Amino acid sequence: MPPKIVIVGGVGGGATVAAQIRRNDKDSEIIIFDKGGYISFANCGIPYYLGDVVQHREDLLYPPVKFMKKYDVSVHTNTEVISISRSGKNIKYRRDGKVQEETYDKLILSPGASAVVPDLEGIRNNRTFTVKTIEDMDAIHTFIQQHTPKTAAVVGGGFIGLEMVENLHALGLNCTIIDRSSQVSKIVDDDMAAIVEEHLQDKGIELILNDGLKSFKNDGKALFLNSGKQLEADMTILAIGIKPNTDLAINAALELGSTGAISVNEYMQTTDPDIYALGDVVETKDLLTGSPRHIALAWLAHRQAAIIAAHLDGKHIPNRGNTGSSIMKVFDLTVAATGHNRQSLHQEGKQFESAVLASISHASYYPGSKEIWLKLFFHPETGLIYGANVVGYDGVDKRMAVLATAIKGNLTVRDLPELELGYAPPYSSSKDPINIIGYKAIDMLKE
Repeated sequence: MPPKIVIVGGVGGGATVAAQIRRNDKDSEIIIFDKGGYISFANCGIPYYLGDVVQHREDLLYPPVKFMKKYDVSVHTNTEVISISRSGKNIKYRRDGKVQEETYDKLILSPGASAVVPDLEGIRNNRTFTVKTIEDMDAIHTFIQQHTPKTAAVVGGGFIGLEMVENLHALGLNCTIIDRSSQVSKIVDDDMAAIVEEHLQDKGIELILNDGLKSFKNDGKALFLNSGKQLEADMTILAIGIKPNTDLAINAALELGSTGAISVNEYMQTTDPDIYALGDVVETKDLLTGSPRHIALAWLAHRQAAIIAAHLDGKHIPNRGNTGSSIMKVFDLTVAATGHNRQSLHQEGKQFESAVLASISHASYYPGSKEIWLKLFFHPETGLIYGANVVGYDGVDKRMAVLATAIKGNLTVRDLPELELGYAPPYSSSKDPINIIGYKAIDMLKE
């Protein structure tokens, strides 16, 4: 009898692993349970739909019926898995108010993470939103259509917060960013974040840093901050962070890691070898240091899906660690990072040097050349590359991609001047910024 594989949660983790398994295995029974109404959707596209960049809602969705037919899986949406019996190898789930049971041979957990909503006075109102699910997106879209807000407060200056600010601004809203830290975009160092902050202010965005949200009043229209400041906003976006959905794992006595996410081995198995986990709910290790990290990025979920599918097919492809390469658009700027920055290297107790380069995206005499800034972190003696920040108006993505590859390949700064990256005036200079920062870093090495 073919084995039965049960998957808890869809989207980038669960839906992808189901598709990957089916490509290898035509016989196993695959069942997906998701407590939401959508089995697969592009959650990274949510801010751009709200900003009317992506104009059709259905472009973000993969219809469950289409998914079921294409991959020959059973899909149960609006169905919440409420418990796991490891000894009985079954799960209990609730649908339409009824609790039912399903057995499994292999179980894959992909319940994702939930947006953090602090327990603050007045936060439960009709004009304060999180941005994590299609249901969240629809609620924000409906509010904007029905109430035509003029002002918005965005709490949190990370990926979601900055993307939402850009897209709400595009709709004509006056936006304020509130963040407890001293900078926005903590994936980069403060000197690189300062470039982003200046650009935000040039676009008319108000920044309130080193301050946090304390309470709401007047049905969410009045926001009170820890500093005593008060501001008015027609709507508020909470982009404070996420928390892994680990309740199922905890109740099943599966081990959590030091980050609070589910601990898995290199093949994405939990402490129960018949239960795998992936996506925003798991803890993986850092590629360079081996330290535990919780990285909620789509690429990781897709790679983890391939690792699980291969392992179920008898192939051992380990997860060797992650660099957390990430990139985002902030109005006209692109902000990218890979590997470590100054803060994480201090936390790891690593000795390091950093080189900074202000350059241009391509040959200055060719029209359209724009500013680009690179910051490189490396071992002060060996030159091993630990990480990089890249901020600029053009060509950021390819420079970050090269440096991410260099980290994966254990290259040192001595290798960077030797990289032949392809030159033509519309794309680069005869010495690419990657080459130049390599020369600069070599000069800083201690003999």
